[in-house]
Amino acid sequence: MKHLTRAALAGLATVALSTGAFAAEKLKMATIDPGSSAYLVMTTMANIVNDKQSDYEITVDATGAATKHMVEVASGKIDLCMVSPTVYQFMKNGKAMYSKLEKAPELSKNLGLIYWFPYGAYHVVTYADSGMMSLKDIKGKKVFLGPPGGGAWNTANAWIESMTGYKAGEDYENVKASWGAALQAFQDRQIDVYINGGIPPYPQIEQLALTSKLRILGPTKAEVDAATDEMLAPSRGPGRTLDVIPAGIYGDGVVNSEDVYEVGSTVGVGVRMDMPEDTVYEITKVFWENLPEVQEMTPFMRKVTLDGLKKSSAMPLHPGAIRYYKEIGLEIPDEMQ
Repeated sequence: MKHLTRAALAGLATVALSTGAFAAEKLKMATIDPGSSAYLVMTTMANIVNDKQSDYEITVDATGAATKHMVEVASGKIDLCMVSPTVYQFMKNGKAMYSKLEKAPELSKNLGLIYWFPYGAYHVVTYADSGMMSLKDIKGKKVFLGPPGGGAWNTANAWIESMTGYKAGEDYENVKASWGAALQAFQDRQIDVYINGGIPPYPQIEQLALTSKLRILGPTKAEVDAATDEMLAPSRGPGRTLDVIPAGIYGDGVVNSEDVYEVGSTVGVGVRMDMPEDTVYEITKVFWENLPEVQEMTPFMRKVTLDGLKKSSAMPLHPGAIRYYKEIGLEIPDEMQ
């Protein structure tokens, strides 16, 4: 796992193909920043597919926002990307970040799903010596919620507002930056709070905790139990969860003595619907059949399972993926077929 994590965090933007690459069909996959769980999962998927067959080569680009990538896949400019149940619904209905894109509902018809996986808990991180002890203490501080207009920004913004009543840009400074620039600014102590999602133990937080004492801001179990339904609403919508970050999971580098509860997300690997069925079938089959071997060495991949396909997400699966899942006897909700 150490070798894989280091490679991922180094920001490898392409995935090498094993022998037999000369006749391979090249497929382009886009994901978000190299420190994210999405990057780790999707890069691992590309490595598996590239290593275990020779008909297709997946290259991974980790720049830009998922909301833009979904439009690029639907437009046929690239082949695969990270998708979100919530953002897909926005695209399908021409809402939120797609409200000014008239063709968004039509484009959504060319966007299909291969599988869902956990994005992880949104870690709301500050330095242990900052004086901040809870989410309420971010008032007047510089806070990075995620790149403006992205799904992560919307999720973090809703969580902070529901738990504190604070509004971005009014009660605290909404830092506008890319993932990489924000992380560097946090390390340089130019911003006070950095928010990013990942499956605990999240490698990016592990790296930060090696050099500085951190605190994760969020409610404890007792505070969650006392919270109103309205406060917890952002963790109960489509593709949302209430995740726990266990105390001690990051060792002495994170000072929380109790479990912290944060909003979490489900995301997935999307594909253009006009990609041939045989291509998507082969990619899906190779990935799932070889995943167990990888999971033995990479614990974060053990969270990637077929369970996410057993609940309706109102996002259709690609016919090639459906073919494989039916072949192994998986029952797919009607809304996803």
